[in-house]
Amino acid sequence: MPFVCICFWLKSDYMKHEGFKVTPWEVKGDIDYEKLTREFGVRHIDDKTLRDLEKFTGELHYFLKRKIFFAHMYFDEILDEAKNGGKLYLYTGRAPSGPVHLGHLVPWLFTKWLQDKFGATLLFQIPDEEKFLFKDNLTFDDTKKWAHENILDIIATGFDPRKTKVFLDTEYAGHMYKTACAVAKKTTLSKLKSLFGFGDSNNVGEFFYTCMQSVPAFLPTTMEGTPTKCLIPCAIDQDVHFRLTRDVAPQIGFPKPATILSRFLPGLTEGGKMSSSIENTAIFTTDDEKTVRNKISKYAFSGGRENAEEHRKKGGVPEADVSYQYLTYFMEDSTKLKKIYEDYGSGKMLTGELKQITSEVINDFLSEHQKKREAARDRVDDFKICD
Repeated sequence: MPFVCICFWLKSDYMKHEGFKVTPWEVKGDIDYEKLTREFGVRHIDDKTLRDLEKFTGELHYFLKRKIFFAHMYFDEILDEAKNGGKLYLYTGRAPSGPVHLGHLVPWLFTKWLQDKFGATLLFQIPDEEKFLFKDNLTFDDTKKWAHENILDIIATGFDPRKTKVFLDTEYAGHMYKTACAVAKKTTLSKLKSLFGFGDSNNVGEFFYTCMQSVPAFLPTTMEGTPTKCLIPCAIDQDVHFRLTRDVAPQIGFPKPATILSRFLPGLTEGGKMSSSIENTAIFTTDDEKTVRNKISKYAFSGGRENAEEHRKKGGVPEADVSYQYLTYFMEDSTKLKKIYEDYGSGKMLTGELKQITSEVINDFLSEHQKKREAARDRVDDFKICD
């Protein structure tokens, strides 16, 4: 039986939360990824797949080496298709309800690497109707405004404009609606209730929305006029949408899409994943240097001891420290990362020093991103497609 809402009760010396919850719209607590993988029915990326991928691409992204992207469905088939010279598409997205934060960038950065290595066309969906349907306080004027701002971050990630198509659902619905109806015709109410935990109080649009989210996985076949495989890089909480897509695909004459799934970049204090709705636990792409330093200094959960003396004696716990976790996502140099891990774990490095290093790494990253984001204002039309 499929599950998307999971609550396990855990104990930890370093995390405040006693359990965790994962749905496509809410992630809370200290995530047990082993249990989550089993309950979601997805597969770990095994060593053979990594060896085959490295042989094909010439290198592995550090997200794979550090198991930030750690699970998949049918990625091995995507790799086989690529090795045999088949044409592939990528599909990812962003629901526009607020500013982009670092957690949103993680799948995009990996998608950019995949685009470069596979030479694949990327379909970047902006489901502006999702947030309108699921949030009482958002209008279509709001989602359109945020979509425009979010597109600047998408372009700043570095996608190839010749191979990247960005679209808002409300502006591309003419190309999507017939296929969405085909998905809807094969989707029962009981299946949606089972997958998403919907009840009688959910509006009709919420039930239909995932049919629209399925469509970009089928657009490659429509665009190419022949069965064409699609790979969806995303965080693991979104795989449930594509479980439905995979179930429906053969019934309406399309290949099943594959997913490659990431862990969550945690919030500064909340665990789970970074969230735009809790401003002090998120680092946004538009934050200036001082704001980043203040947020990390004040809010980043520490894996250190109660005082410097105890820390020097016993050492910190890097795995529990949010600052160190951020370095695993944004410090590419594995030799430096290993040294920080050892120094912090031995007590040689204090929490304040670790936070300072993390602030510098994040600010260096954002400085470059913000330059590219500003330059993107004149390039939106190079990426967007509409009806």
